[in-house]
Amino acid sequence: MTPMAIFDERVDGVPRIPVGEWIDEGFDWIYDHFGDFLDAVGDAGESALESISGVLNGPAPLVMAVVFALLAWLARDWKLAIGTFIGMAFIISMDQWENAMYTLALIVLATVLALIIGIPLGIIAARWDWFSRIIRPVMDLMQTMPAFVWLVPVVTAFGLNVTAGLVATVIFALPPGVRLTELGIRQVDAEVVEAGHAFGATPRQILREVQLPLATPTVMAGINQVIMLALSMAVIAGIVGAPGLGKVVTEAIARLNVGLGFEAGLSVVVLAVFLDRVTAAAGMRQPGRGRLRSAVDRFSGRRNTDGTEDTEPAQPTVQHS
Repeated sequence: MTPMAIFDERVDGVPRIPVGEWIDEGFDWIYDHFGDFLDAVGDAGESALESISGVLNGPAPLVMAVVFALLAWLARDWKLAIGTFIGMAFIISMDQWENAMYTLALIVLATVLALIIGIPLGIIAARWDWFSRIIRPVMDLMQTMPAFVWLVPVVTAFGLNVTAGLVATVIFALPPGVRLTELGIRQVDAEVVEAGHAFGATPRQILREVQLPLATPTVMAGINQVIMLALSMAVIAGIVGAPGLGKVVTEAIARLNVGLGFEAGLSVVVLAVFLDRVTAAAGMRQPGRGRLRSAVDRFSGRRNTDGTEDTEPAQPTVQHS
């Protein structure tokens, strides 16, 4: 059928636009010309995911539960640390630890890839308005398209394997990283940027030493959203063969096993709470304040009168005769 014949068809009096046929032809062209590259990407994604999940599943589950509790304590406080340990022990007790670590590995890898792509795009969008106008509708499309739709093209490109789930997760989780990075940089006070220019700082120095530190809370909020979307998509990615809790949920649906489905779902809840609280606490830290310094402050117990940790050592008192 010729393109003109397709347009001559009528759907309730409106000429039919063959969007589906165009997309199919586009994917066929991509796979014909870049098939070897897509296969290499698929192998690299599967290898990276296996490596991360191997690290997470290597130590004993209780040891990793203690490690996660320590991370929660460093990020926030002892209450979150105790809650984290109890939650991780709960996952172990349901015999879902290995699946949970596979899901966590998928989230970590997808989040890293989304941020590697998203943060530079957000910086470029904040610097050039024309780029922001171009990328905004693309982000709208990526964020509002139903999550299951992204499984179709990635399965076409990579087949039913873990890489398809990984790529679909990256696509779905990418937009908040771009949007909130751009928003954070644009919200930096223009007078502060002008002061940097007045002192002779280059645009790169202003970005690195002024804009990004001041935009850190907003950027961290974007990272938090990326992680949460990656977690939600990681479960859906189980449909296309991604290992972990998503695959368990898919098996529970296939077998109508309510108990197994709830075990996997509760494990997802524990991971979601842990990741959300830790990243949210990291976003509330003061710009430029190091994690090691914060840990030292916690060990030393130095606090200001308002209850916050002291960031500078006390100065000795000098007596004059």
